[in-house]
Amino acid sequence: MMVKKFFMPMIPPTCTYQEKQVRVVNGKPVFYEPAELVAARQKLRDYLGQYRMSQPLEGAVRLTTWWCFPRGKHHDGEYRISRPDTDNLVKMLKDVMTELRFWKDDAQVASEVIEKYWAEIPGIYIKLETVSGNQDEGRTSP
Repeated sequence: MMVKKFFMPMIPPTCTYQEKQVRVVNGKPVFYEPAELVAARQKLRDYLGQYRMSQPLEGAVRLTTWWCFPRGKHHDGEYRISRPDTDNLVKMLKDVMTELRFWKDDAQVASEVIEKYWAEIPGIYIKLETVSGNQDEGRTSP
């Protein structure tokens, strides 16, 4: 099993893949990313680029992400229960990680743990683990 983990200190982007826009050109819908979404994608690309791997991961991958947002009036470590949704946050991150060749295809991500917190130190913690085909690996009993 291979494990890689790192923390990217930043204000995590709150703009998500779901914010793509559509316009009609010659009677046909054309989807595009608004400037805010392009900037969020580039921010992730710039930060993740520092942690690029020499070879893409092979096989099944477990991706753990902790999204740590500036805490403001909240307590450090308190769960963030406001938007954006965890699945929307991780979609663009996985797309950028695929682009940067952390793995060959994000379909390899067979297990995901996504959490959002208010934090004294904002950023995104990422842990990548290769996992075997044994579906009980890493699980705890209910």
